[in-house]
Amino acid sequence: MPTQQLGSQAVDRASALLALVVESGAPRTFTSLVAELGLAKSTTSRLLQALERSRLVQRDQSGAFRPGALFSIYAARPSALHDLVELARPTLDRIGEITEETVNLSVPRGREVVQIAQIDSRYLLGSTNWVGVDVPAHCTALGKVLYAYGALPLPPGQLERRTPHSPVDRATLEHMLVEVRRRGWAVSLDELEVGLGAVAAPVRGVDGAVIAAVSVSGPTTRINDHGITRLGDVLVSELRGLSAQLGHQGKEAI
Repeated sequence: MPTQQLGSQAVDRASALLALVVESGAPRTFTSLVAELGLAKSTTSRLLQALERSRLVQRDQSGAFRPGALFSIYAARPSALHDLVELARPTLDRIGEITEETVNLSVPRGREVVQIAQIDSRYLLGSTNWVGVDVPAHCTALGKVLYAYGALPLPPGQLERRTPHSPVDRATLEHMLVEVRRRGWAVSLDELEVGLGAVAAPVRGVDGAVIAAVSVSGPTTRINDHGITRLGDVLVSELRGLSAQLGHQGKEAI
């Protein structure tokens, strides 16, 4: 076999091996990788050693393989957020077309919810630009999603009351988060602003952890108790596909 073909075959095998490690929801044992790829143990070992040297994979304390340090370094770069926005854009556009409401993509940063992309509503009423706007997370559907799945630490101290409907005690908020996990989506009606409603659902990464949330928001004349279940179902369905693009293959209710 020509040298060029041998080199290409090695790259293909290493790529397939790396994809298995990255897309798995848990660290992979050497035996499971050999069995799934059908390669000789010596070949698999040689490829894994090369990937380790390049910091593309690393071993945990038990010797199983997980994504390497280069992935963490890349994820910490500001450009990673841009890549997430670009990957999510078709899904956000589709949700906007289905609902005709404002769609927002947010990520957790420290104790804050950072909104990084928005698709504007088809309506003039309810087309506020929320990107970069600082709001108390416990009053928002996006924040409740990130709290419910541990992507954001619960707020310390007294909770801010933005409206008469805002959750202001920890017990009330925690009950809401139980409901978020049960349904797979969160709702906020009149809690941030009277007359504003929103529904949100999570986006999961490779390991199943929630890394972002997407919301649909608009006036409560259109987003209210009569329509939130449909919006929640739309978000869960669409974001399952986005999570799959990010490597999530689990069966968690998202």
